[in-house]
Amino acid sequence: MCTASEYLTENHYFGRNFDYEISYKERVCITPRNYEFKYRKIDDMKSHYAIIGIAAGIDEYPLYYDACNEKGVAIAGLNFAGNAIYREMEEDMVNVTPFEFIPYLLSQADSVEDVKELLQNLNLVNINYSENLPLSPLHWMISDKDSSIIVEPLEDGLKVYDNPVGVLTNNPKFDMQLFNLNDYRNLSVKTPENTFSKNLNLDDYSRGMGAIGLPGDLSSASRFVKVAFTKENSFSGTSESESVSQFFHILGSVEQQKGLTFINDPDLYEYTIYSSCYNTNKGILYYKTYDNHQITAVDLNREDLDGDGLIIYPLINEAQINFIN
Repeated sequence: MCTASEYLTENHYFGRNFDYEISYKERVCITPRNYEFKYRKIDDMKSHYAIIGIAAGIDEYPLYYDACNEKGVAIAGLNFAGNAIYREMEEDMVNVTPFEFIPYLLSQADSVEDVKELLQNLNLVNINYSENLPLSPLHWMISDKDSSIIVEPLEDGLKVYDNPVGVLTNNPKFDMQLFNLNDYRNLSVKTPENTFSKNLNLDDYSRGMGAIGLPGDLSSASRFVKVAFTKENSFSGTSESESVSQFFHILGSVEQQKGLTFINDPDLYEYTIYSSCYNTNKGILYYKTYDNHQITAVDLNREDLDGDGLIIYPLINEAQINFIN
């Protein structure tokens, strides 16, 4: 289970919590413009936009969990178990596998509007990456500085939703998540008025009482409400450091701690393996991991983007503690 969000100050920020019970040796992966993308059912792509993201450390292929291209388009794939439907090959369609979805779009899209056009003729085909690595059931949040959409492969076809809240979690379907926010329309960052009874002198005994009723559990529906409320009311300065810090605090509002989400195994619990933050305007990826709270940054534009080989930086997972004496 995961949570994705965006945040806008002077720049556009996009990222996610990656919550799972097993790590696949996640790494920062930069795909330069001349790395050849080999696709299963469409023509290979020899040149394209440069991409930076976090990918599974399984093979030389960039199996991106989330990524951003040099034009400022960002995508995150989130678990969508029980709802995601992948299909058989269809003639007259662009047949792309789900693990090719992020590279296919980010290779050529200048904006979310470009993505929408590419999606009109796209078919997500049911082809595993390998015998040992079957497809994950996913849906995706796709954003740039101007707009955001959600893409869900459902039983009745590929659905594209405008995303006015700039948030995505997991189940249920996005339109149901969005409707569920109606139940929390009374929440506020301000001290509430007493509407319970005009005959009772009820005390505002604590700050933060306007948010009473805001979910605090780790279910995907509750995380959607919690991060939407946090993001919509979030405030920070506009500097890079303040913006990045605030974005990680937004994701931190729904971070999962080890031990709280049991996965049918005495030794397995779901937890936030990493949190990512992309400055999509500048092509900078920031991240933190479960044990390493220090923010680490990788700048796409400090690399040779005209190369043809993947550029890899393993995640720094060990705690970085700053002793001052």
